[in-house]
Amino acid sequence: MSVWSDVVGQEHAIEPLERAVSDPAAMTHAWLFTGPPGSGRSVAARAFAAALQCPRGGCGECKECRNALDGTHADVDVIATEGLSIKVEQARDLAALASHSPTVGRYRVIVVEDADRLTERAADALLKALEEPAPRTVWMLCAPSVEDVIITIRSRSRHVRLRTPPVEAVADLLVRRDGVDHAMALYAARAAQSHVGLARRLARDEHARIRRHDVISMTAAITGVGEAVGAAADLVKIAGEESAAASGERDAAEKARLLEVLGADPTARTQPPHVRSQVNALEKEQKSRATRFTRDVLDRALVDLLSVYRDALVLRAGAASSLVNEDSRQVVARLAEVFEAEQLLSAMEAIGLARERIGANVAPQLALEAMALDLRLPR
Repeated sequence: MSVWSDVVGQEHAIEPLERAVSDPAAMTHAWLFTGPPGSGRSVAARAFAAALQCPRGGCGECKECRNALDGTHADVDVIATEGLSIKVEQARDLAALASHSPTVGRYRVIVVEDADRLTERAADALLKALEEPAPRTVWMLCAPSVEDVIITIRSRSRHVRLRTPPVEAVADLLVRRDGVDHAMALYAARAAQSHVGLARRLARDEHARIRRHDVISMTAAITGVGEAVGAAADLVKIAGEESAAASGERDAAEKARLLEVLGADPTARTQPPHVRSQVNALEKEQKSRATRFTRDVLDRALVDLLSVYRDALVLRAGAASSLVNEDSRQVVARLAEVFEAEQLLSAMEAIGLARERIGANVAPQLALEAMALDLRLPR
C-alpha cells in the first residue's frame, strides 16, 4: 500500500516526485501537473501532497496520508471549481491562505485542480504568492497542457507531465479499488479510452452505458438534413437531462440550507433584500455550474462520437489496432463501408471543430447542427 497506488501508468512522473519528498534539494514551491483528461492529474497531486505530509514519505496507511488523500487534512486545501472559471476573488483568498504557516503538517499544500480556468486577473492575483512563496507552502496546479496555463504562472512552476495510462492498468485499478468484474472493467477502460474517472462511471452506472450506446448508434442514422438536426437536438437533450438529474436535488438542498443559515422562512412569498441578494448569488453560481456540467457531458458525447469514426478508419485501413468500440462493431463496420478514408477524417475534424466551438461559448445547438451536417451518410 502506498499513496501512489491509484496513480496508474505514470511511473516516469512518480520518480521525480518521490525524489522531491526524500531530498529537500529537489523540492520546489510550485508544481504544474499536465496530462490528457483522465490521466490522473489531481490524483497525482493529492498523492504528492500526502507523501509530503507523511513522516515515512508516503506510506498510504498513516493518519497524515489518509487525511490528505480523502481531503480532510488541515494543511492540504484542494480547489476544484464547478463553474466556468476561477475568478479573482477566489484567487485572492488562495493567495492569503498561502501566506499562513502549516498548523499540523510539514507543508501547507494548495492543490488547484483547474489551473487552466484561472482568469487573467485571477492569475495576476496569484502571481506574487508564486514569485515570493511563503516558507513551507507548496502550490500544485493541474491543467491539460502547459499551453492552457497563463505563461506568468507556468514559468514559475516545475512541470510534471502525465500520459494516458494503458487500458489494462485502468482495468486493474477498477478491479482492485472498486471491486468491478474484470470483464466489465476491461470494457469500461477501453470505452473510456483510459480516462480513469469515466471508466469508473461506465463500470458502475448502467445509465451512463445506455447513454453512450445511444450516442454511438446515432452515427448510423444521420442520413439527411432532418436527421442531422434531430441528432444535434438529441445530444443537447441528453446533456440537459443528465445535468438536471445531477444538480436538481443538490441545488434545492443548497438553497434550503442557505435560507436556514440566514434565518429566512422558506415558505414566504417574498424575502428581505439581504436574503434575496444571497439567494440570487447562489442561483447564479448554480447556473454557472450547470452550464459547465452540460458542456462536460456534451464533450464526453463528442469524444464517444470521435472514437466511432476513429474505429471505422482503423477498419477501413485494415490496421491491427484494437477497436475502442468493439461492442459496437456492427455500427463501426457500417461507417467503414460507406465512408471513404478521407470522409472519415473529415468527420473527425468536424467533431473536433464542434468541441472547440462549444469550448469557445458558441451555442451548443448551433455547433452540433453544423457538425451533424458533416456526419451525414453518403448517398
